[in-house]
Amino acid sequence: MLHLPKCLFLLTASAQVQVEPVGRWFEAYIRRRNRNVSSSFQELEEEEESSEESADEEFQLEEYSMLRKLDPKDWKNQDHYAVLGLPHLRYKATQKQIKAAHKSIVLKHHPDKRKAAGEQIVEGDNDYFTCITKAVEILSDPVKRRAFDSVDPTFDNSVPSKSEGKENFFEGFAPVFERNARWSSKKHVPKLGTAESSFEEVDNFYSFWYNFDSWREFSYLDEEEKEKAECRDERRWIEKQNRASRAQRKKEEMNRIRTLVDTAYGCDPRIKKFKEEEKSRKESEKKAKAEAKKREQEEKERARRAELEAARLAKEKEEEEAKQAAQQAKKEKEIQKKAIKKERQKLRTMCKNWNYFADNEADSVKMMEEVEKLCDRLELTSLQSLNEELASGSKEENKAAVEKQVQEVNAQLQKEREAEIQARQAARSSEQASGGAGGGKGWNEEDLQLLIKAVNLFPAGTNARWEVIADYMNTHSTSGMKRTAKDVINKAKNLQRLDPVQKDEINRKAFEKFKKEHTSVPPSIDNAVPSERFDEEQKLLEQALKTYPVNTPERWEKIAAAVRGRSKKDCMKRYKELVEMVKAKKAAQEQVAAKNKK
Repeated sequence: MLHLPKCLFLLTASAQVQVEPVGRWFEAYIRRRNRNVSSSFQELEEEEESSEESADEEFQLEEYSMLRKLDPKDWKNQDHYAVLGLPHLRYKATQKQIKAAHKSIVLKHHPDKRKAAGEQIVEGDNDYFTCITKAVEILSDPVKRRAFDSVDPTFDNSVPSKSEGKENFFEGFAPVFERNARWSSKKHVPKLGTAESSFEEVDNFYSFWYNFDSWREFSYLDEEEKEKAECRDERRWIEKQNRASRAQRKKEEMNRIRTLVDTAYGCDPRIKKFKEEEKSRKESEKKAKAEAKKREQEEKERARRAELEAARLAKEKEEEEAKQAAQQAKKEKEIQKKAIKKERQKLRTMCKNWNYFADNEADSVKMMEEVEKLCDRLELTSLQSLNEELASGSKEENKAAVEKQVQEVNAQLQKEREAEIQARQAARSSEQASGGAGGGKGWNEEDLQLLIKAVNLFPAGTNARWEVIADYMNTHSTSGMKRTAKDVINKAKNLQRLDPVQKDEINRKAFEKFKKEHTSVPPSIDNAVPSERFDEEQKLLEQALKTYPVNTPERWEKIAAAVRGRSKKDCMKRYKELVEMVKAKKAAQEQVAAKNKK
């Protein structure tokens, strides 16, 4: 029996390792991936070389029937591949094939061979054999061959129309792209594909052709040859002309390729399908976004309504609590009011029972007033304590307690009265400080009355009203103070801010001064004529109407009191007469104005 060592059985588990190609193996991997084959690079090269060798061995020459009729001077317009018998291979022909074809055709058409056969030979470069020599010269040089291949006369430059592409897209455009792929500088040109091609494949195809890099150039078609130039300047001119013509042909070629790609892109059914899919995708995304936005708005609206509902409930709760608190406060106030009323009545009753602690009627009335003052000023607790003290004390004790309480209340009232007086004085002094801007001094009683008179004389709407009022005051004032329009406006505003009582007081003083000035007549006034007395009463009535405006309470009683010797009825009657006179005067003026217009 064979015993194997234990070490042979202790093998590790297999593991998969990823290996990346490097160097020439990486190049082989790239080419294999682009060609979509699985064979190695060496096998591919060997296969290509073997196929070329077999092709070299198997190719056959095609005799060019027009060879003997070619014009050697027009060699540039000949088909070099046809001259060598390679029209079927053309740009695919290898150098070995070109050399073999040249060797074969030389053996047959060389001038020495034909001369030995008895043919008549044209001397010099005028023999058609020159065309064979030129063909070999062009096709053996890679640069010259590239130039000739670029203008291959057998190449089809046509582009399918849109109508042809729409009818049969793949059959119409696939051979065209394959035909033009020979001009690509890049070796591996993507195929047009089929209707089942993916978006990436189609996008890669059109991206390649929209960025197509063509090696095709048109130097073979140069009309002038710079070698024939006689001088350097002529050679430069020829080069310039050739470059311009090449650039123009290159531009036309790229426009042709671009037209081909644009036409194919516009007719490609796959592009239409991809656009429809993209459109449907965007519409679905837009719809989903709109639905999401709608849901978000609905959520916000729901949250807003919930917030409003919560706020409403909180407000109702707060209002209910405030209402209950107000009702409770009202009840407490009512209870306190009843309790105060009860204590006041109790205080009055006990004081009345003691005859207000007085021995005579005058003291009793005085004490009664003091007791009423106590009832008005004392609070509930003070009234309760005072009533308790009065209920348990003697007459003298009760009298002393009441008098003590009266003294405290009077002292408090005195303090409040003094504080009020001080506040009024401070307000009056501040008003004088803010309104007395006439030369740094205040306004006296005469200036105030003059200001009131000027304001009434020059009502609102007067041109430059406040300047006119200031001039009027400076002219008629006896204080000698010069007032500006700004001073007059500030004082008028201060007077407007006064309370009605102060305004009435100022108007009353002004009227009394006016009345005094107009009634202080000499003793011989009794002998005055009735017309002078009527004028005096008229002035008194007008001044009284200005002093007591329409909103003055008991206006006509005050006016009648201001006009001596006239009753309320007389004053009202005279006022109506004056109103009728003013209306009649205005009507007469309007009639005169209307006649003048006619």
